[in-house]
Amino acid sequence: MPADVVAELQELAQVRELPAGSLLVSSREPARDLCLIARGDAALGSAPADGSFQPERSVQGPAWLDASSAWLGAAPAQDAVAVSDVTLVSVPRADVQALMQRHPELARRLVVTLARQVQSLTVATHDLMHKDAEGRFAAWLLQRCCSEAASDGSVTVSLTERKRDIASQLAITPETLSRLLRQLSRKGLIAVAGYTVKVLDVAALRALAGV
Repeated sequence: MPADVVAELQELAQVRELPAGSLLVSSREPARDLCLIARGDAALGSAPADGSFQPERSVQGPAWLDASSAWLGAAPAQDAVAVSDVTLVSVPRADVQALMQRHPELARRLVVTLARQVQSLTVATHDLMHKDAEGRFAAWLLQRCCSEAASDGSVTVSLTERKRDIASQLAITPETLSRLLRQLSRKGLIAVAGYTVKVLDVAALRALAGV
């Protein structure tokens, strides 16, 4: 992104530091801003008025929380809740639209962003319909293998969410998730210590996930 466009976006953006548990995006009101999580972890799902929260998928910053609803003038399809302390960036749609007219490159970047989100949701829907629980969990772990591999080829994944929330995202029960952790450990694919999972055989995990 050209430096002048980035500078203008920064001038338009509202940046907030919010603690874990904060409601970041609400499905109860029309969206007017494009929302980005610059730092931290969030979960997307359903947050009823009773204060409970049912997560469906997780987002790790930097990533867009909602780059689409504001363009439709509609309420977001999902609520977003901070899983950790986060830095939330909001940019008014009207300001972004005006900026896009002066900088077509920004429009192109946003189209690519929306296309990636559509693709990600399509893949998630396909996995839910065609992969068993073990395959879905393997794919979920692979998506979080962001760190560099150690000298022995292993990759460490820190689970920032509660296990019941992870299970909900995978459309399984917490008991099934515990069983899958034991199952993959016995196969020598992972080693589990609390909320840290060391992926010992990335290639085998990819084969299990079908990717």
